[in-house]
Amino acid sequence: MFIISLFIFILGLVVGSFLNVVICRLYTGEKILFGRSHCLYCKKDLKWFDLIPLVSFISTFGKCRYCSRKISLQYPMVEMATGLLFLLIFNFEFLISNQFLISNFLNLFYYLVIVCFLIIIFVYDLKHYIIPDKIIYPAIGVASLYQIIFNFQLTNFCFLLLVAVLASLFFLAIVVVSHGEGMGMGDVKLVFLIGLILGWPNILVALFLAFLLGTIVGLLLIIINKKTLKSKIPFGPFLVTGTLIGLFFGDRIIDWYLSLFICY
Repeated sequence: MFIISLFIFILGLVVGSFLNVVICRLYTGEKILFGRSHCLYCKKDLKWFDLIPLVSFISTFGKCRYCSRKISLQYPMVEMATGLLFLLIFNFEFLISNQFLISNFLNLFYYLVIVCFLIIIFVYDLKHYIIPDKIIYPAIGVASLYQIIFNFQLTNFCFLLLVAVLASLFFLAIVVVSHGEGMGMGDVKLVFLIGLILGWPNILVALFLAFLLGTIVGLLLIIINKKTLKSKIPFGPFLVTGTLIGLFFGDRIIDWYLSLFICY
């Protein structure tokens, strides 16, 4: 199990390195699957030993080997986050359930793909204040296909779809009322995706935590004079964070919350 877990973590590091390429090339307009990786500053093509996740960053002390410009911390952080999330998903699917069924492997593959989409959305929105349609629409397609296959009863899928639509309509109302200042259409689409991923009632956990974390971080940024009340803060990263917490711990949080009323 240790060897398998190590393999999953390393796989996550490698995939995280690819996600960095996707995030970068979505912005620059370069083809994602073609073309050599290169330094953003000196444009020098990178060798294979420059592309080893984490190791290359550490060995060069976070600088380009050819022009000595500093490399963004985004690269090792995305690689590490992807590796840890891959390991966490594997742990939930196999180590906790202690089952090795075909459905577990399908779930594992699905959630690994979904996490990759969420990581790209998190970083891209954090950097550029936009959630790209090239990522959100395929993610919605993957989530919809998975739910159609695994929710064999039409009523189950329709209820899930209703939850996603209602949640996104709530955010659409915020966009309309605030004239796009409070939220963006990218957030509306992301919430629809979250509804498909989490369903009811875990979507409540994700949205509550997103608003809570967004409020706390926003207030802290204002206190330290990094932002003002009129400053824009991307909400996508908070939605993604809430989604990941809801995905892994949503049931436990809801059970804990309901137990408070039972005890009372």
